[in-house]
Amino acid sequence: MSRRRPFPFARRRSYPAWVAVLLAALVLVRWWQSQNEPPPPAALAEGLYAVQRVVDGDTLLLANGARVRLIGADTPETVKPNWPEEPFGREATEFTQRFVAESGGTVRLQFDRERLDQYERFLAYVFDGRRMLNEELIRAGLATAETGFRYASGMKTRFRRAEDEARAAGRGIWSLDAERTGSL
Repeated sequence: MSRRRPFPFARRRSYPAWVAVLLAALVLVRWWQSQNEPPPPAALAEGLYAVQRVVDGDTLLLANGARVRLIGADTPETVKPNWPEEPFGREATEFTQRFVAESGGTVRLQFDRERLDQYERFLAYVFDGRRMLNEELIRAGLATAETGFRYASGMKTRFRRAEDEARAAGRGIWSLDAERTGSL
């Protein structure tokens, strides 16, 4: 008397087939979802925007699908493909997450000369009231001031001062220099 298995798919040899079917279903669901998501906006006006998530220390994804890159502030990498996570990258991301959370998830964007970078991200100064995220990251030693791009000279001066302050205090990434030179 052979005993029947209660579930016909419980045979060992059918597992690979079911795994393949499930993977195919997942791929189809993701494809369908991507087809139904609205495309990011072609243009953004200055103003208030809800933040969907913080991508990394210097990049935000807005609720409308737009990606925003901070002007003049370059944080260590955490999500760059085929690139190791850099020192203080996680701290920069957490700093940006706290900044956005303290703003209630809504930030004010202000633009400069260039609106888009080479990756089609909007370039902006990001504010919560009077505080500017770009400058605060640099002052905390969690970003370097990137002044080689085309944006207002007054902002470049502001960012250089914040970077000088962070470097002099040995904050964040500048503490690594102090450790190497033995001045800590």
